[in-house]
Amino acid sequence: MHPTGTVDLEFHPDSDDLGQHKKLRDGLSVALQIGRTLWVANDESTSLERLSLVAAKGRSGNYRYGREHRQFALGDYLRLPAGLADDPADVEEVDVEGLACDNGYLWLVGSHSLKRKNPGVDDDAKVAAKQLAQVRADGNRYLLARIPVVDEDGLCSLAKEAKDKRKKRHAAQLGGNAKGNDLMQALKEDKHLGPFLSIPGKDNGFDIEGLAVVGKRIFLGLRGPVLRGWAVVLEVELKEDKKQAATLRLQPIGPKQRPYRKHFLQLGGLGIRDMCVQGQDLLILGGPSMALDGPTTVFRWPGGTAPKGECVVPADGLERVLDIPHGQGVDHAEGMTLFSAEGEAALSLLVVYDSASDGRKLGESAVAADVFRLP
Repeated sequence: MHPTGTVDLEFHPDSDDLGQHKKLRDGLSVALQIGRTLWVANDESTSLERLSLVAAKGRSGNYRYGREHRQFALGDYLRLPAGLADDPADVEEVDVEGLACDNGYLWLVGSHSLKRKNPGVDDDAKVAAKQLAQVRADGNRYLLARIPVVDEDGLCSLAKEAKDKRKKRHAAQLGGNAKGNDLMQALKEDKHLGPFLSIPGKDNGFDIEGLAVVGKRIFLGLRGPVLRGWAVVLEVELKEDKKQAATLRLQPIGPKQRPYRKHFLQLGGLGIRDMCVQGQDLLILGGPSMALDGPTTVFRWPGGTAPKGECVVPADGLERVLDIPHGQGVDHAEGMTLFSAEGEAALSLLVVYDSASDGRKLGESAVAADVFRLP
């Protein structure tokens, strides 16, 4: 399906430059619309980016631009597991792969994945083989957290603490450190996922790339592993630690008091690249689990926001919503959000891409996101 429109995302030139010839706009991994704001992130950074949605002249209610870029450093609100470094170039990436908003909080999740060194195109065989043997963990990837959402001059903003008529809200994250967190510890002995924790994400190893939140239910979509064609969604419930308000703990919600539930979805061999909530359903962006070009498809899991126990959902239990075009080595759909013109129902999806093609880039620091009308 071809997009029905685009939204031009305009970043501040000073913030667009990530160093080492990398730009913010080139690798967007998530998107989330909250009112008149659009939130995105680059998976090689430690920040969230907020853009204000602006209607094109003469097209009232039809957004065409994301402007007034403001950057929110995650270290200002959360304790980054691996901390910060004196040299920004040495800070380990969070690899933000999921954003969601519910009950006054913006939720985010890092990939929790290992990574393998990628040889350069000019490296000889000996150097390339040595690099391919190097596997490392970036500690800041072990982040599952929430940050209070507040109103700031009519725009959605973030705060470390917020107090309103309901209660005091504060930023908090799942307990852990630079070597892992409570979720990774709980999965070590899992018969399906445990063996994949030591495998890099782009090798079909453990890799979180989707997040959806509905009340107490938190859904984590896995890009990998894909098990004999079946993708995996983890469901968890978090509760504040009574002694440490900024720390969240897993609750026993699965069989035999297991602190997670597993749901298996037959996506035809695709992994999960993002998720979002539409009513009682979960929309799932499916794509290759490994470093491959397409296919990329949006599926609907009817009633997926409130499954009764653990589920195994065959292909005919899912709806194929739309296919998203992809390039060869470029334009890999990574993030999506329900998207609406101001005051209208959210009847479209806005999609952002990793490895943005030259044709998608605009000027020095802008890039086009695609909008697809939902059937």
